[in-house]
Formats: sequence, structure tokens, C-alpha cells
Amino acid sequence: MIKGFIKIYDRDISRLKEEIEAFAKEENLWRVTGAVKNPAGNLCLHLVGNLRTYIGKNLGGFDYVRDRNAEFELKDISKHQLLSNVEDTKSIVISSLQKLDNTVLKHTYVEDVLGYSMTNGFFLIHLSAHLSYHLGQINYLRRMIDSSEGSTLDTTRSRQHGTA
Repeated sequence: MIKGFIKIYDRDISRLKEEIEAFAKEENLWRVTGAVKNPAGNLCLHLVGNLRTYIGKNLGGFDYVRDRNAEFELKDISKHQLLSNVEDTKSIVISSLQKLDNTVLKHTYVEDVLGYSMTNGFFLIHLSAHLSYHLGQINYLRRMIDSSEGSTLDTTRSRQHGTA
């Protein structure tokens, strides 16, 4: 099961990197449209903070002090810095998961994050869903903003990766 989690997190954190790289203009990372309140740059910072805290720190033993407010308040972080943060996060998450064995998945997670006790395995599933949720928001926001500026959308990625 740990190998499955590694494969999923490796895939989805790589997709986060691809989405950030795909923004036509760097400033578009900090734009919103319609009723959307959080720009892609802030969603990226939020995912980095979330994964580094709940997997890297709490399961992998990596030092990290999260500033959740800053994840949504910081603006105009360079694309290069966001991508560097994502790469560092991917390395920490994969390394943390590689330290675990399948028996750890049945243990109770160290922090009461959701208001109830849960196993490590359950919380890793929750965190994966959280990552996918915001990854979809970033993708949709990018396509809306880039298309409003007349950029051509690349639909080959959607066809290549399917919907699963």
C-alpha cells in the first residue's frame, strides 16, 4: 500500500509542477476571475504547506513550521520559487513515505486535524483528495485566465492522461 501512496503523490505533485509551469504569464499565477477568491499561486503555497506539515513533518520527521495565513496572504512569489517549493515538497513527501511500512497505515495519526481520530492510511487518502481538489482548481483557473487573454489551450494533456 505504501508503494501505491508513493506512486499517487509522485504523480500528483508532478502534475502540480506541470500546472504551475503551464501558466502563460507569470503574473497570471496571482490573478483570479469571477467568484474565485484564491489565485493559483496561493493554492500552490497552500498545498506545499499542507503536504510539508502533514506528511513531511508529522510522518517523516522533517522540520517545518507552517504559516497557513501566509499561504493565502503572500503575493507575487516568482514562478521559479513556487516550482522550487513544489520540487522540495515532492522530495520530502516521497522520502517521508519511503520511511513508512504498511503497518504504520493502521496507526492513529499524530494530530487531530479533522476533529476526529483517524488512521495514517485514512489521512493519506484525505490528503491526496485535498491535493487533487486544489490541483483541479489550479487547472481550471489557469485555463480560464489564459483563454481570456487569447492563449491557445493545450488539450493534448487532457486526452493523454484521461480523466482517471
